[in-house]
Amino acid sequence: MGAEFEKQVSVIMGVYNQWNREALQKAVKSILNQTLTDFEFIIYDDGSDPEVAGYIRELEKLDERIVLIGKEENHGLAFSLNMCIGAAKGKYIARMDADDIALPERLQVQYDFMEQHKEYAWCGCNTRLFDENGVWGERKMPELPSDKDYLPFSPFIHPTVMYRRKLFEKNEGYHVSPETLRCEDYEIFMRLHQLGYQGYNIQQYLFAYREDKQSFQKRRFHFRINEAKLRYRNFKAMHLLFPLGWLYVIRPVVGGLIPPGIVALLKRGETWWKTQKEQMPENASLEYSSYESDRPQRTETTIL
Repeated sequence: MGAEFEKQVSVIMGVYNQWNREALQKAVKSILNQTLTDFEFIIYDDGSDPEVAGYIRELEKLDERIVLIGKEENHGLAFSLNMCIGAAKGKYIARMDADDIALPERLQVQYDFMEQHKEYAWCGCNTRLFDENGVWGERKMPELPSDKDYLPFSPFIHPTVMYRRKLFEKNEGYHVSPETLRCEDYEIFMRLHQLGYQGYNIQQYLFAYREDKQSFQKRRFHFRINEAKLRYRNFKAMHLLFPLGWLYVIRPVVGGLIPPGIVALLKRGETWWKTQKEQMPENASLEYSSYESDRPQRTETTIL
C-alpha cells in the first residue's frame, strides 16, 4: 500500500437518533469482527438526542480503530458522509449503516476485488434480508449495471458499497440538498455513472440488510416528489425517459398513495418469488463470532 494512505480501508457511518441500541452495537461489532483488520471506522453523530449521543460515545471505547466525529446540529446523511470522507485516511472507503450487518469477509473480499480490478470506481454486493425474526429473503443485484438498471431503483445497495478514495479527490462527494434527502445514494451513483465511472456488484452475499416493518413506513410526500424530480433530471440526461422512463419517474409518487402494509406485502412477495428461483440456502444466518477487543481502548471523543 502506498505511503499516501495510512489504512487499507476507511469504513464510514452516519448515525442520527438510532434508538435501537442493540442493533447499533451489532452493526458496529460486525465491522470490528472483519477478517481484514487494517481499517479505521469513522462514525459521525449527526446531532442525535443527548441520550442516543451518550451511547454512541461509548462505542469509541470498544476499539482503537473507531474514530467518533460529529456536530450538535443535524445536517442529514449526505453531509455526515462527506465529513467522514474528509477525515478518511484509507485507500478505499466502505459504507456502513447503523442497523445492518457486514458478514466477516465483506471488507477483505471487496478490497481484493478493487485491487485486482482497476477499471471499477466502486463495488457493492448481494445481500440477505432480515428483520427481528431473522433472515427472510435475499436481494441479488445486477452484476454490471447499465443505464436501464437505474430505472426501477438504485442498482447498488448503499451500505454495501466500497469506493476508491481517489474518486472523491476528483469529484464532488454526496450532494447536500433538501432534494436528495432519502435518496443520496441514488443521486451519487447516477451522477458518477454519467461521468463515465463504472460500479460492479460482487455476486456474493457479503451483507445482511435490515428490511422490517418500519422500513415500509410511509415516507413524507415531499420526499417522494423530490425523488421524482431527481429521477426526471437524470433519466432525461441518460435519454431514458422514453418509452418507459416516465413510468419510473412517477413511481415514488404513486407508491405514496398505497398503504404501507400493502407495499410491504408486495415487496416481500416479489422478494420471496425471486428467492425461490435463486434457491436461498436454508441455513442462511446473520451469525458472526462474538467480538472482544485486545486493542487499546479510546477514552476521548473528537467533535468537529
